[in-house]
Amino acid sequence: MQVTGFMELKQAVEHGEKDIQLANSISMPETLHLRRGQKLSAVKDAEVFLSFINTDGIGLSGDNEITGIAIQTNPSKRAIYIDSTEEDLGTIVLNDLIVTGVVQLLTRNGNKRLHVDVDTLDIVQADARGFSERPMKYGVIVYQGAFTVYNFNPDPDSLVTVRAEHITLGRKSAPVIGSGVFISGFNDETGFVKVEKLTTGEIHSNGMIPTGQPNLITGGIFIVYGTEAEEIESYGPVSTYGTNDMVLDVWGKVKNWVTKDKVTSYGPSGIGFVNFGEVENFRAEAPIQTFGLGARGFNQYDGTIGEGYFQEIRTVNDGSIGMQFSKPVGKITVADGVTTEGSTGQTLVKGVIKELSADGISVLEGGEIKELIITGDIRVKGDEVTAYHVDKGHVRKLRLEGEIVAESDKSKDIVIENGGTSDGF
Repeated sequence: MQVTGFMELKQAVEHGEKDIQLANSISMPETLHLRRGQKLSAVKDAEVFLSFINTDGIGLSGDNEITGIAIQTNPSKRAIYIDSTEEDLGTIVLNDLIVTGVVQLLTRNGNKRLHVDVDTLDIVQADARGFSERPMKYGVIVYQGAFTVYNFNPDPDSLVTVRAEHITLGRKSAPVIGSGVFISGFNDETGFVKVEKLTTGEIHSNGMIPTGQPNLITGGIFIVYGTEAEEIESYGPVSTYGTNDMVLDVWGKVKNWVTKDKVTSYGPSGIGFVNFGEVENFRAEAPIQTFGLGARGFNQYDGTIGEGYFQEIRTVNDGSIGMQFSKPVGKITVADGVTTEGSTGQTLVKGVIKELSADGISVLEGGEIKELIITGDIRVKGDEVTAYHVDKGHVRKLRLEGEIVAESDKSKDIVIENGGTSDGF
């Protein structure tokens, strides 16, 4: 059924039309609640713009499909969201959409099954800070994202499955606000999400968190607890701009993750890639770089990583460690080396502001690397820092093809102390 105006569209939905096509753009004075099984799309070759003046956008009931239209709400409103108490929500399909506003696929008590199928979603602007459902662990709370999939049902039998490809968020120097891609279960034990595949283009996000706020974070791509992801492929640059904005963050489980373009943090206390979860294989084929105070390149704080390949790690500011390990990991390779350009500075560590030195590689108590391969240099350029620092940790096998260099005479190239060990030293 083709419609050309608000009243026709509203009546088509209320009469239960299954396939509703928009022939032209429509301004909506109220939220549109699709019934189960209804599809909304544009007439072939039509450029359709659906704008919601002062409300949320499209509420979904289950087995819905939205294809080929542009949707605009106020950036802090939900452009697309779930509005259903049904147990089995079937499949929600979102294809070829340009959106202003948050896409929030959040299930609650009673919603036990959902499959999300997304292909080509571009969220131009969104502000996800205003939603009260927020994960909490490791002393911090996480904002939802411009694109959110969240199983907020504590039932251990509830499950959301996801296939989401060609996701782009924000623009360079014009990021979405809050997290970017946010996928979460209810917690580690109940309310699960399984990601079959996630592919992203450009991702730009800014949490807009005040400097000095110790217990609030965001992520450009955040795989939160209760989530298991099979494949993640990041083809465009992933950038965060604000305080406590992680670029890539894992609390859940990831089998394979590859980044094809730069991973960049511009704000203070950010981290290029921080892992609290279980990652089998991670491969960064372009540099990970940070520019904020206390913004580190890679951190292994909890969980483990089986094999990690990094093309290059570079940090530029005080307190910005290149790579830090405080849990056991497998094989870590850095092709073009690790460089830091800073001294000592403040940064956020597990919900606490601490003083850290911008060491190149730091292996702390509890940290153990089975095999560390550096084919470039480990180089630090600031004062009172150490290029290769093993403090109570262990590096079982080290292969270094470049040099370990502390450019300042106030810094050290190698320190192994307090019972730490490293093969070859």
